[in-house]
Amino acid sequence: MDFSSRFSRRTFVKTAVTTAEAATLVGVLAACGAASGTGGTSSSTITLTYWDWYVSQAPWVDNEIKLFQQAHPDIKIKKITQGTEDYDNLYALAFKSHNAPDIAMIPQKPKTNIQVSQGWFMPIDKWANNTWKARFPAGVLHEGTNTFNGKLYSAPLAGTSPWVQLYINNKIFRDAGLVNGDGSIKLPKTWDDVTHFAETITKKSGGHVYGLAFGNSAFNLLQWWMQVFILGAGSPGGAYDLDRRVGKYTYGTDRNYTDFLTLFKEWKTRGYFYPSSMSISDEVARAYFVSGKFGMTVGGVWNQAEWTQHNFTDYSLTTLISPTETPKGYFPVTPGSNGNGVFVGISSQTKHPDEAWAWFDWLYSVEAGKRWVQMGEDISIFPQNNDPAQVKFKPFAQFVGLSKLTMNEPDPNVRNPQTANVELQAVKPDMGDIIAGFYTGQIANIQSALSDLADRMQKAQDDAIKQAQQKGYKVSAADYTFPDWDLTKPYVTKPAQS
Repeated sequence: MDFSSRFSRRTFVKTAVTTAEAATLVGVLAACGAASGTGGTSSSTITLTYWDWYVSQAPWVDNEIKLFQQAHPDIKIKKITQGTEDYDNLYALAFKSHNAPDIAMIPQKPKTNIQVSQGWFMPIDKWANNTWKARFPAGVLHEGTNTFNGKLYSAPLAGTSPWVQLYINNKIFRDAGLVNGDGSIKLPKTWDDVTHFAETITKKSGGHVYGLAFGNSAFNLLQWWMQVFILGAGSPGGAYDLDRRVGKYTYGTDRNYTDFLTLFKEWKTRGYFYPSSMSISDEVARAYFVSGKFGMTVGGVWNQAEWTQHNFTDYSLTTLISPTETPKGYFPVTPGSNGNGVFVGISSQTKHPDEAWAWFDWLYSVEAGKRWVQMGEDISIFPQNNDPAQVKFKPFAQFVGLSKLTMNEPDPNVRNPQTANVELQAVKPDMGDIIAGFYTGQIANIQSALSDLADRMQKAQDDAIKQAQQKGYKVSAADYTFPDWDLTKPYVTKPAQS
């Protein structure tokens, strides 16, 4: 499945965090006046317009701009952050109006190959020689993700890691006696651990503190819980994808799905969940977590920057919670794909390509990647930057350490780059809707609902393949089937023999 249909880290930050005043369409385009060639503050200074949607990561971007401009005093970066879901449409309109920013985060829709075919971005091969490419790990720059018709257009910024985690309020765990002999916090490893810990917190507090909670009013985030709890059970499709061992959606035939959702509902029935979880937002839930209303919640690394701003650091995190002590699978990742395959691109409309490349190259430097980790933003695409021992902030060091729980999965894009042209349409109700319906009692037969979802997802997949075939692309269901995949070992995808 391509990254546009999987909820990635960067997607959430883009949609869940907004600027204080969302830019209007007219205002944004007006602000782009310098985008494609307007001079800077003097005749010897060139101003580049740069777009992103990084709000919580703004300190890293701002610091990189400061350092870049110190090293390149003849280039000024004019940053415009679009903290809005309209980014994709705004970029498309800017390009159509010949006001595209010189360099920008690549929109998530349409797919990157379509943007390239429509001429939105220029290839960077003029500058990105073999030495430049060699700084990246093997396999992240490949046809169908950031390379099209043999030309490179972008590269990943973030490395691969479990993108959702179970967060633990340390004080609540200490108050409930959930500590080891040395005083350290007991981190749950299994489904039974979570059940026991949630029960302990709820009962020992006399019902004043709950074991678990989430916020689901603004965004349906319940799929996150499935990702944390289902992958280690040996169900690699998780909440979003098909099982690539068989090339099909197995929600209705893999009993792990029914087992986990039955347990999830049981946690509610027993009173372990904060009662208003369905009616509060994720933002409110994060604030309630800080104030100690519950002990465990599921979220991503983007929470950490916000909590640090509020001086809340007394928490821990873990992930890959499994039915058994030893997981039967890991967080499946495809380096260079799933939302990490592209970051920024240089506009085909820029009048300053060499200067735009200088800023592009700076963002992709190993040094900038090191600061990306040290400032607590995310995993770096460069493995040498991801040493937990070099991270001072303990919760983020824990996150960096979780990268060992990822495992390379089969990549249809590597096997057959033409699968980039398979456009899977969104299916509703989706997994999040099914979980919400079951949790609230609107769905009584979860097995039937999961089977129906699998059938609808499979039809969407089959239809997408058929449509790509009708357009002349050589793709088939076999491109998504890898029967030799061992979930406990990294998979090396080989291009199909032509």
